[in-house]
Amino acid sequence: MPIKFDDISWPKTRRYWLLNARVPACLLNEIPATLLPADAEGVVKANLLIEDGKLAGVDRAAAKHDSISEHIDLGGRQVWPTLIDIHTHLDKGHTVERSPNIDGTFHNARLAAAADRPHWTASDLRRRMDFGLRCAYAHGVSAIRTHIDTYHETVDTSWQALREVRDEWRGKVDLQGVALCPIDLMEDAFGDKVAATVEKSGGLLGGVTRASIGNHGAPLNNIDALLDRVFSLATRHHLNVDLHVDETHDPAAATLPLVARSAIRHGYKGRVVCGHCCSLANQPESEIDRTLDLVAEAEIAIVTLPTVNMYLQDRKEKRTPRWRGVTVVQEMLRRGIRVAAAGDNCQDSFHAYGDHDVLDTYRQAVRILHLDHPLTGSPALVGTTPAAISGFAGHGRMTIGMPARLIVFNARTINEIISRPQSDRVVILSGEKIAARAPDYSELWEEDKL
Repeated sequence: MPIKFDDISWPKTRRYWLLNARVPACLLNEIPATLLPADAEGVVKANLLIEDGKLAGVDRAAAKHDSISEHIDLGGRQVWPTLIDIHTHLDKGHTVERSPNIDGTFHNARLAAAADRPHWTASDLRRRMDFGLRCAYAHGVSAIRTHIDTYHETVDTSWQALREVRDEWRGKVDLQGVALCPIDLMEDAFGDKVAATVEKSGGLLGGVTRASIGNHGAPLNNIDALLDRVFSLATRHHLNVDLHVDETHDPAAATLPLVARSAIRHGYKGRVVCGHCCSLANQPESEIDRTLDLVAEAEIAIVTLPTVNMYLQDRKEKRTPRWRGVTVVQEMLRRGIRVAAAGDNCQDSFHAYGDHDVLDTYRQAVRILHLDHPLTGSPALVGTTPAAISGFAGHGRMTIGMPARLIVFNARTINEIISRPQSDRVVILSGEKIAARAPDYSELWEEDKL
């Protein structure tokens, strides 16, 4: 008889084996030869040894000779490492009711976000960020890179809130922060303050490659000077760079090649991440090729935000969208460019939906981007690749000797994981099953004033 998921007794002992697991090979830091060959989905069969809260072994046969440890038969179910959300906005999250986007467009998303910022007190930020982190934790997300709106009126309060929340959550959900503002705001002394704040906070220097007033479009006349300013600040303060780039359907928005040239000019190969890059998909093939040549040369990593870009892009009243809003991911992957997928905004003016669940992001990314047939390697979008990009150690991939941060799915194949929401997944942190559930929405509701 097959082993039912509800009948599995999860151990609390110091040392135990998870038997008959299936693990995507792309999520293993090293693949022991005994586990090969992988199946058609790129998945290998393995037994996993957990000892003192760490992953102590990955083997196919050693468990048979271990009579002193507890053995838990998973019946061939999938086991993944906990996942990474490498691009999100915890400071904006869960404001959709307070400051809604009136029509779902990028333009009104930006205006609604600006209108909401005066509400961002220390207590408001901490409450909403903590809610988002509890959602992520329950879903099996153990590391997050969050962009932080960094304006004159928000820089001190928002970055202080991030540092406090990061310290509180360390070891459960590890956090990185990225400064986010239009790069023209960093021309003067404010840029120095931003870079110093980021350095103090152990974060990354970021920004948006559009003007502070307006949407993404044709590059600013002084875009090269602005990018030089960003990279000079990053160099002086020893910071890596993570930018929002060309988040529009407008093919005239073409700052990605300019970012790549600036990264090369400043010796920043391999130290830059660019998110979105949507307009590239609407440019001529010859321009796409030239841009990707530069991106590959600069070793820029790309983060695609498929759910949010599909929500915002090509949105016009009473008209069905004509494209999916995403960048040219498959072409990037074929060139060896590192590409990760992430959740981006959650229940705010830029995206009315979401629950900080990176598995849901992955499931939708496969469909939106056609990253299937075969599915081999696709889990790396939310695991191995963001781990390599971000430097989050012990997250997103299974590494012997690191803490046992695992997700066990009631599914035998990647196809089954994509086909069902996996709301019954089991999350294991430091070797123990967590009891956390996503927090109740009532925590966000204001008091009934009737």
